[in-house]
Amino acid sequence: MTTHGKVFRKLGFWTIGAIYFLILVGGIVRATGSGMGCPDWPRCFGSWVPPTDISQLPSNYKEIYGEKLKGEIEFNAVKTWIEYVNRLIGVLIGILVFGTFVSSFVSFRKKDKTIVLLSLLATILVAFEGWLGSKVVSSELHPVMITLHMILSVIIVMILLYAVARSYNYVVKIEDIADKSSLSFLVSAAIFLTTGQVLLGTQVREVVDKVAASMGEAMRTEWVANLGGKFQMHALFSMVIVLINLVIYYKIKKSISEKGILTRFTNWLVIVVGIELVSGLTLAYLGFPNFMQPVHLTLGVLAIGIQFVIFLFLNKERVFRSIAS
Repeated sequence: MTTHGKVFRKLGFWTIGAIYFLILVGGIVRATGSGMGCPDWPRCFGSWVPPTDISQLPSNYKEIYGEKLKGEIEFNAVKTWIEYVNRLIGVLIGILVFGTFVSSFVSFRKKDKTIVLLSLLATILVAFEGWLGSKVVSSELHPVMITLHMILSVIIVMILLYAVARSYNYVVKIEDIADKSSLSFLVSAAIFLTTGQVLLGTQVREVVDKVAASMGEAMRTEWVANLGGKFQMHALFSMVIVLINLVIYYKIKKSISEKGILTRFTNWLVIVVGIELVSGLTLAYLGFPNFMQPVHLTLGVLAIGIQFVIFLFLNKERVFRSIAS
C-alpha cells in the first residue's frame, strides 16, 4: 500500500463523512425552518459574516430582502447562523473533494485512471452543487429544487464511494462468495427500494409541513393521523426494506467462513437499518420531534451508501476491472 494511496483513502473517507454530515445539517436546516435564514446568496444579509443581532441590520432590511419573500421576513439569529454554517460546511466539502482529486492524481494517474476521473467528476459536481444551492435560495426553497439538491449530494457520495472502494481492491482481500448473482440482485433491489423510500420520505416531509401549518404545534401528536396515503406507503415500505436487508445479512453470513471487509460492511448495514427503523417509529409515535427528522434522512442515505459498497465488493471482478492505459 503506497503512502499516497493511504492518503487518498483517508482523505476519501473524511470527504464522504463530511458529505453525510452536510446531509444531516441540511436536514436540520429544513427541520428548523432555517432555509431562508440567509435571504441572499452567496452572502448573508449582504455580508460575508452574518449579523448576530437585528441592530446590525439597516432599519429597512425587510424592504431590502423581503421583496421576493412577499415581505414575510423576520430576522432570527439562530436560523441565520444555522443556514450560514450549512454554507460554510459546503465550502469545506468543496475543498476536501478537490483535495481528494489531487491525491487521486498523485496516487493513481498511472495505475488506475478511473479513480482519477471519478474524483475529477466529483469535484465538478460539487461546484455544480454550489450553484444549485444558490438556485434553492432564489427559488424560495421550492420543494423540487430542495430534492434535486439532496439527490446530487447522494450522487457525489456514490461516485466517491466507488473511487475509494476501487482503491481498496489493490490492497485488501475481499471475501469470495459462491452465489454472487442472487445476492447482487438482492442488493440491487435493496438500493432501488431504499432510494425510492428516501425520495418518498421527502414527499412525506412536505405533507408533514402542510399538516403542521394547518393543525399547529398544540396538536403535534395528531399529525400522523392526517398524513394520508404517502405516509402509510412509506411505513409499509420500511418493513419491506428491513426484511430484504436481513435476508442480505443472512445470506452473506451463511456464505462466508472467513470474516473480512465485506462482512464488516454487512454488519454496519444491519445496524444502520435498525437505527433507521427506530428513528422512523420515533417520528410516527412521538409527534415528529424536529431533532429526529434530519437523523432519519441521513440514516436512509447512509444505508444506500453501504448497500452500494456491498454491491461493488460482490462484483469486484467486473466493476473494479482496471482500464488504466
